[in-house]
Amino acid sequence: MRTRLSAVAALAITVGMLAACGSDDEQPDQGATGSEVSGSITVLTQRTDIVDSVFKKQYLPRFNQKYPGVTVKFEAITDYEGEVRIRMNTKDYGDVLLIPNSVTADQLPTFFEPLGTLDELRPKYRFTTEQAYQGKVYGIAITGNAQGILYNKKVFQQAGVTEMPKTPDEFLAALKLVKEKTSAIPLYTNYAAGWPLTQWEGMRGGITNDPEAVNKLAHLDAPWAPGAEHFTIDSLLYNVVKQGLVEKDPTTTDWEQSKSMLAKGEIATMVLGSWAIIQMQEKATDKADIGYMPIPVAVGGTYYSVTGGDYKNAININSKNKAAARAWLDWFANESNYAFDQGGLPPLKSGRMPQQLVDFQKLGVEFMELNPAPSGEEGLVQRIDAEAEIGLWEPKYRQRIVDAARGAGKETLEQIFADLNARWAKARAETT
Repeated sequence: MRTRLSAVAALAITVGMLAACGSDDEQPDQGATGSEVSGSITVLTQRTDIVDSVFKKQYLPRFNQKYPGVTVKFEAITDYEGEVRIRMNTKDYGDVLLIPNSVTADQLPTFFEPLGTLDELRPKYRFTTEQAYQGKVYGIAITGNAQGILYNKKVFQQAGVTEMPKTPDEFLAALKLVKEKTSAIPLYTNYAAGWPLTQWEGMRGGITNDPEAVNKLAHLDAPWAPGAEHFTIDSLLYNVVKQGLVEKDPTTTDWEQSKSMLAKGEIATMVLGSWAIIQMQEKATDKADIGYMPIPVAVGGTYYSVTGGDYKNAININSKNKAAARAWLDWFANESNYAFDQGGLPPLKSGRMPQQLVDFQKLGVEFMELNPAPSGEEGLVQRIDAEAEIGLWEPKYRQRIVDAARGAGKETLEQIFADLNARWAKARAETT
């Protein structure tokens, strides 16, 4: 999803559109007391949908009970990645903010205050290695996600699908049954919105049970060669479209409408992170209709789901009220209950696991985290990706695959893969 032109000139679209409401069930933090912290801070958030209802009316009063001397101003930004990356060319980008996806690991010390060392924070929080550099942590996840596929259970029952697919071919067969026996769209691409297609990238690592999957990309000249993870992922996307198992006109898809459509059984499946489960459930008459299945590739008979942190809260290194900023960051991570309320994996290791992943537990899905880049290679895969102008976390290259499959492009899948491999190899040679 990115082409870097400067330190923060790239845009990545790993969007977490989540719904939440606060409660007070997680462990309190052990930070400074309210009498020791004061000042005014600005908190940037992508949650335009709940900033007035949840952040201001629920979180802020609870936070101020503990820190009455801290004044918090929330700034909700619709185009979070685009606007914040521009603001980061100045010193004015809030006091607490979500680290944009365009920031590479080696850039973290330039923009953010270190929160502690990996040794200090890893025992308490998940996903700490995702925003760390040279042993220091710069961001704490607001929630965590597992990778899988949203589906409507009633539609699968009507189609006669009784077992979860364990291979891409079995998944295609299940979608064909949906098309033959129901009126539902087997799989909805959300092509027009763009960013939902980036969710397919979350499959990497899980389909091989390899925590080094992403790091290995820095040492591969042909990530789209037969047998490679991207070959498997993108071939599945192509085949689903080619076989007519998606919406009639992908260019007219509607993200907001698709949530209600899946909830009502008008759509059977959508490839999305676990963050989306609760949004579909909120649209459903019966929450039990909404299921979550693993990626249809079982390794040795076992499903694996890559887990990772969503956006990470961080402190602007230029903030004039770092103590107040840290108070908010710690309180949000430890006491807001944001992750649980929206069905996410809790960054706080002592936090409660979400009910939304019960289906995974029944299937014996094993969670895995990807390993951070080795020393000296931090941000290398992202730099190769940028140099190749592919955009692994951008929608354009998978929209290209969808276009080819639906006949809107003149390329074959083989031609697309050959081009992607050639560009990757060239970029790797020039970057490493």
